Amino acid sequence: MKVLLSSLCVSGALLAGYAAADVSLPRLVSDGAVLQRDKPIVLWGWADEGEQVSVTLGKQTLTTKAEAGRWQVTLKPLAAGGPYTVDIQGKNKLQVKNVLLGDVWVAAGQSNMELPLRRVKYQYPDVIPSTNLPNIREFNVPVVYHFKGPLEDFKQGQWKTAEPDNLPNFSAVGFFFTRALHEKYKVPIGLITLPVGGSPAEAWVSESTLQKYPQFVEQLKPFKDDGFVAATIASDKLSSGNWYSALNAKDDGLKGAWSNEVLDTKDWQSFQVPGYVKEQGGDFTNGAVWFRKTFDLTAEQAAKSATVWLGCIVDGDQVFLNGKEIGQTGYQYPPRIYAVPAGLLKAGKNTISIRVTSYSANAGFVKDKRYELELGKESVSLAGQWQYKIGARADSMTKTTTLHYQPASLFNAKLAPTLRTGIKGVIWYQGESNTGRYKEYETLFPDLIRDWRAQYHQGDFPFIYVQLANFLAAKAEPGESDWAATREAQRRTLSVKNTAMVVATDVGEWNDIHPLNKQAVGERLALAAQKLAYGNKKIIASGPNAVAVKKTKDGLLVSFDKNGGKLVFKDSDGLRHIAIAGADKKYVWANAKIQGKQLLVWSEKVTDPVSVRYAWADNPEGANLYNADGLPASSFELSLK
Repeated sequence: MKVLLSSLCVSGALLAGYAAADVSLPRLVSDGAVLQRDKPIVLWGWADEGEQVSVTLGKQTLTTKAEAGRWQVTLKPLAAGGPYTVDIQGKNKLQVKNVLLGDVWVAAGQSNMELPLRRVKYQYPDVIPSTNLPNIREFNVPVVYHFKGPLEDFKQGQWKTAEPDNLPNFSAVGFFFTRALHEKYKVPIGLITLPVGGSPAEAWVSESTLQKYPQFVEQLKPFKDDGFVAATIASDKLSSGNWYSALNAKDDGLKGAWSNEVLDTKDWQSFQVPGYVKEQGGDFTNGAVWFRKTFDLTAEQAAKSATVWLGCIVDGDQVFLNGKEIGQTGYQYPPRIYAVPAGLLKAGKNTISIRVTSYSANAGFVKDKRYELELGKESVSLAGQWQYKIGARADSMTKTTTLHYQPASLFNAKLAPTLRTGIKGVIWYQGESNTGRYKEYETLFPDLIRDWRAQYHQGDFPFIYVQLANFLAAKAEPGESDWAATREAQRRTLSVKNTAMVVATDVGEWNDIHPLNKQAVGERLALAAQKLAYGNKKIIASGPNAVAVKKTKDGLLVSFDKNGGKLVFKDSDGLRHIAIAGADKKYVWANAKIQGKQLLVWSEKVTDPVSVRYAWADNPEGANLYNADGLPASSFELSLK
């Protein structure tokens, strides 16, 4: 399906069809577009067979004829600048307005790249209202999937400027990345934002590259059948609908109106927020469980504008204040921040009731989050003593199929329509969904990079990626970690030409897979881009990266690449999270000291060490190997050969 353009300008809507005589363009070539500077400019679209199409950009005009319904011209490179108008003349006339020449970056991966600025607006309260950068533009593509080969165009999406009305939906990482580059190089920056929350790497790989992975080829096969896909959607919808319908029908809390402001709660049990039902002795797994708390306000407090902060809740919630619903969320990850309608609070006693729907068998409130009623500059704590009662129990929810997680589905629908577009490079933040298959990821991720470069036909363009952040509870002793092993797979991918990696193990949150510090991530990506994509060879763009280990009489001596700068132990005289092992691979905490550009590691408990690990944990909290520029070292595992 293609975009039908009006006789004057690019249409903002995708129509159901187009007249054969009308010249049309892909959505990426639309009002406000950013085109890649200093490279041949490929413009293309559709037209009637044999139709002559003329394209004018600046002082250049090229003419071609449509073949097999498509036309394409390649204009000479232009320097950064604009705005330009692109004129296209066929049997109809089109204009694409306000086009800039600058640097175009593709941003892809999963939810940490997708996370929009509105989700971190409380972390960065001044960013959205104070930003007015019309030369930074984002083309954000909604979730879409396809199984029968690459698509030629998007069905949705348009270029948006980095201004207050548009910024809430900008990728947060992408915004901080583009802002840093724009400030540094003073050229327009375009960001094509493609990420999909939870997506595994195999969904982003072309079917041709997947031939190397027979399991993915087999997984994809049934989805090529439209009937199978339709039946899967119908079955999943029915299963999910039945689960919720059955739960709602037997929920005593709904039948007994437990959301009411006044309720007899003598038979309710005590509960501490934050916390989990199982952790506090409850035998509840899946279903509906209700929580209540009463708190007092003065008349002055009750008159203030208010916001309820309820951290994160596992899994879904409906929140009632004094009997009125003020918000709901269907799954566990988003922060619960609900505005209180004016006049709902009152002097004296107020009651908050929450219906929690659990389908992951761990109902409760995530710890170390904010639980309070915000009243301007003051707040009333909502942590502490609550009551709870089970409304209904339910069987486990039947597993459903996420269509856009299937192999090649996102490559076909999200990446393929960008492949004729000139780009500066790619930024990538993904891996959480592949942590359980880290051995496979060791080859799959490098293959993805090589695949994309082959598909774009633009050489070995810069590919800059974020290593997984720290997550989950910190542990006191060395041990195995799928997250650390996945980080190691990412670190080893640096062997692929023209790649760079951003370390993020110091900016994550143990209790949130979506850490809020997106500014550090975006700016570290931009720092890496300065070196890799913009040729600043003098800059220290990453922290220390271990490359080799050898044995000495004093222990194991670890060497680092020359690009990581001077080694330092941040905030301490000693190195934390360094472990050593003998041939038995039983790691123990070790000692370490800096010797020039190397790190000597030893332990009296291991007389014949053969392997060393640093920051090898899901959450290496307090890991403190940095460079003098304040950039953290990557975790690593090195063994003697």
